[in-house]
Amino acid sequence: MRLQENGKDSRVAKQRVAAIQMSSGDSLDANLRQAARLLLEARSRDCVLAVLPENFAYVGKRDTDKLAIAESVGKGRVQEFLARTAARHAMWIVGGSLPLKTPETELCYGASCVFDADGRAVACYRKMHLFDVDLPDRHESYRESASMDPGDQPKTVDTAAGRLGLSICYDLRFPELYRRLVDEGAQLFSVPSAFTFATGTAHWHTLLRARAIENLAYVIAAGQHGTHPNGRTTFGHSLIVDPWGQVVAEQGSGDGVVVAEIDLSLSRRLREEFPVLRHRRL
Repeated sequence: MRLQENGKDSRVAKQRVAAIQMSSGDSLDANLRQAARLLLEARSRDCVLAVLPENFAYVGKRDTDKLAIAESVGKGRVQEFLARTAARHAMWIVGGSLPLKTPETELCYGASCVFDADGRAVACYRKMHLFDVDLPDRHESYRESASMDPGDQPKTVDTAAGRLGLSICYDLRFPELYRRLVDEGAQLFSVPSAFTFATGTAHWHTLLRARAIENLAYVIAAGQHGTHPNGRTTFGHSLIVDPWGQVVAEQGSGDGVVVAEIDLSLSRRLREEFPVLRHRRL
């Protein structure tokens, strides 16, 4: 098996990947135990890569509670858990998102850290688009900027399943990010999320399928579900979409592991036969 080289001429064979669905709470211990169980299930189903949801390790009663568990890069219990688990299962893990300390402020980044099958941290993407939104007619208000700083660098990484473009939740609404990731060679995208029930009901499937269709790329979307300690309800419906926009695997509610096969030859063939990416004018 040969990994992607500079986004060109990949020869990665078909591989199974997983999107992990959880309902995380304010107990770090309980969340890590649940993540460990679900990651073990993913490995038992022969997955070479698994994506955890946004905030998989901790959801507090207040958004700012995450600052108490924020870690420095390369240090801390959550990153150690991800590294140890990846090495134990010989499986790549996209660590959903976790709070990383920022050197400039007292806030944190929402970071998606990738660990290879040897347990090495090989990439870390910091969420670029922060969810500062008042939902119309829902009496729901969100201000991620009160506890988080935005990142400013798109990130791709070669994995056992192909060249992966990293994103987190609200990023999904900004198609220019995914175009940039494709320009960097991405063949599949990870979208760890905690979509609200209202926005998920309205837009989740449409946005994920659109990102797959317009880029002719696989999408692995791992979501939170259920009601959390802050009283908010997330949508669930973790799923995997193929490059033609077909949902090939999905779980509506409950904790679980969504598994599908990634066939990069399909993406390559579609990009050759339907050359929309070469027709771009802007």
